[in-house]
Amino acid sequence: MKKHAWALLCLLSLSTPALAEKIGVSMAYFDQNFLTIIRQSIEKEAKVRQLEAQFEDARGDVGRQTDQVQSFISAGVDAIIVDPVDSASTPALTKLAQQAHIPLVYVNRSPGDKTLPPGVVFVGSDERESGTLQMEALAKQAGYRGNVAIMIGNLSDAGALQRTKDVEQVVAKYPNMKVVLKQTANYARNEGMDLMLNWLSNGEDIDIVAANNDEMAIGATMAIAQAKPKKTILVGGIDATPDGLKALASGKLAVTVFQDAVGQGKKSVEVAQQMIKGQKVDSHQWIPFELVTKQNMQHYSNKNP
Repeated sequence: MKKHAWALLCLLSLSTPALAEKIGVSMAYFDQNFLTIIRQSIEKEAKVRQLEAQFEDARGDVGRQTDQVQSFISAGVDAIIVDPVDSASTPALTKLAQQAHIPLVYVNRSPGDKTLPPGVVFVGSDERESGTLQMEALAKQAGYRGNVAIMIGNLSDAGALQRTKDVEQVVAKYPNMKVVLKQTANYARNEGMDLMLNWLSNGEDIDIVAANNDEMAIGATMAIAQAKPKKTILVGGIDATPDGLKALASGKLAVTVFQDAVGQGKKSVEVAQQMIKGQKVDSHQWIPFELVTKQNMQHYSNKNP
C-alpha cells in the first residue's frame, strides 16, 4: 500500500506543472506613449519566459506606487519591477524590497538611491548621452548660432534634469548660442503646445527648441504650425517614438534620439528572472541612446512599435 501511494505521488509530481514565478510591475503611468511601449515589452518578455506578471498603474502618485509595492510583497511575488514615479521616492521602495528579500528592478527612470544594494538593479539609458546627442545635432543644423528654449519633462525626474543639463552644457560650448527660456511641460504633448504658444504670443525670440521628449516636441511643432512665426524654428525631441519618427519624416522635427523602450522592458524581465534564480548581475544595465535623423530614421521605424 505504501509503495502504491509513493508511486502515485511521484506520478502526480511529474504530471503537475511547476507553479509560474510571479513578478509585480508598477508603472508610473499607463497613458504615456513611451512607458506603454516598455509595459508591452515587459508583458511580452514575461510570457516568453513563462513568468506571471501583474501590472499596476501608479498614475503619477508616489503613495499609490508605494502601496502597490507593499501589495506585491504581501502577495509573495518572486520579483518586482518598478518604473518610478519620482526618483526621490526610490530609497523607500528599495528598503521595502530589501526587508522582504525580494529582487527589485528599476526600469527607465533612474532611482534616487546613492548606491544600489545587492538584489536591486537599474535598467535604463545613460541620460548624459541623450540631451548631448540631441543638442549637438540641433546646434549643427543651426550653424552653431541662435537662441535655445528648453522644454523640461517632470521636475521630479532625474532624467529630465540631466537631459536639460546636457543641453545647457552643449550650448555653453558655442559663443553664438545661448539658452533663453527653460520651463517644464511634464512630458505632455498638450502642455508642450500650450507652452510654445505662450512663448510665441509673448514675442520670445527662439531659434531652437530642445524638448526632453518627443511628446513635448510634437506639441511645440503644433504650436508653431498654428502661430506661423516668420522664421524657421528647429525642434528636437528624445525617445524616437512612432509619433516622433512620423514628425521627423514630415520635417516637423529636426532630430530625435532613440531610447530603446522595447530593449529596456525586455532587459528588466531578463534581469528579474536572473535574480530570482540567484544569479549575480551588475547593478546598472545600460541600454545606449542613438541619434536619429531623417537620413537614418528607417533603421528605427520598427524598434519602438
